[in-house]
Amino acid sequence: MTRIDLNADLGESFGRYQLNGEEELLGLVTSANIACGFHAGDPLVMQRMVGAAAGRGVTIGAHPGYRDLVGFGRRELGASPAELAADVTYQVGALDGFCRAAGTRVRYVKLHGALYHRASRDRDVAKSVSYALRQMDSDLVVLGPEGSALLTAATETGLDVAREAFVDRAYQPDGQLVPRSEPGAVLEDIEAIAERALRMVQDHYVVAIDGTRCIVRADSLCVHGDGPNAIAIVRAVRSRFEAEGITLAPFVK
Repeated sequence: MTRIDLNADLGESFGRYQLNGEEELLGLVTSANIACGFHAGDPLVMQRMVGAAAGRGVTIGAHPGYRDLVGFGRRELGASPAELAADVTYQVGALDGFCRAAGTRVRYVKLHGALYHRASRDRDVAKSVSYALRQMDSDLVVLGPEGSALLTAATETGLDVAREAFVDRAYQPDGQLVPRSEPGAVLEDIEAIAERALRMVQDHYVVAIDGTRCIVRADSLCVHGDGPNAIAIVRAVRSRFEAEGITLAPFVK
């Protein structure tokens, strides 16, 4: 039986800025990457999302990013590996505090935005962040792109890893995501996204922006929770999977 995890970036409201539909998404995904207050989220949002995820039996992951609320963590800030390791420790520890209060735990870590991409290619950052996570909790799983510096460093550090692919983002021929600054980087055709997700799971490929095929081997597929069509996308993906007998299940319990 084919199984796949479906995750979404959630808890990205902040103060008076509120994203709609996040709790509805929790009823549709199997894992939730909850923002930890640096790129989005605040203590009340974190507490609410942890409680809602725990109540629905959704696996909770920490989603730490650059200290950049204004840029939503999608700008490269150039912080040192040591700074980033400390920032990630701070954020994951904060979310885990709310998890413990709700009777659960942070089970995995997925970096956000520009930090995700930097750690995927910068070995020094990858090693520093991985070591910090290993010191915090050796049972944490690191979620990231296959073949990345981050997953390599996490494995070398002794952490378990899981591979991620994105159903709502365009890919370059080399398997990297198309930068958000370029046209077509964010996909909007809901049925095409659902078909794309199916091909990722069944046939292990994605069609790149130039029409060529890239190999994709994923343990978890991501839908960005801040997108205007996030709920419709997840519903369409789930429907296609159910029709094909694909089981949705967390990659880590």
